[in-house]
Amino acid sequence: MIAVKLYRNAYSKRIGFNLTVTVLAVLYAAIMMNLLFLRDRYFMDEYAYNLVPFETIERYVVYRDHFNFVTWVSNLFGNLILFIPIGMFLPLLHTRFSRSHMLVAACICLIGAVEIAQMLLKVGSFDIDDIILNTAGAWIGLMLTRPFMRRGI
Repeated sequence: MIAVKLYRNAYSKRIGFNLTVTVLAVLYAAIMMNLLFLRDRYFMDEYAYNLVPFETIERYVVYRDHFNFVTWVSNLFGNLILFIPIGMFLPLLHTRFSRSHMLVAACICLIGAVEIAQMLLKVGSFDIDDIILNTAGAWIGLMLTRPFMRRGI
């Protein structure tokens, strides 16, 4: 039983539930790959990066009237909302990620790798604030999932 071994550390012991979560996670990953690397992307001439925490976030908050509403919302709240599913899928697929510090560490590594790849491929920039907002979104996902995990899914 490969599925039993694969899901040995999953939250649920029900194979059907775990397979459903896995399919949804793979679908989510494909959608995110499209959003982050393919959709409406243009190749930049130079490497772009921000290593100063909260610099971009502050710019969007302080100078919000300089940005159109869609850009403002998508850059602040989109970065939170789009990563909520990670905080739901990871703890359901492996109980290790039901602890905040493990989820945050995994997200920082995963999202950091995505940010580096975007910069190196010149389809986006490396922004430490994206890592902060995306990780916060994943943590929100964990907080939304925990009550269901306590009750039993």
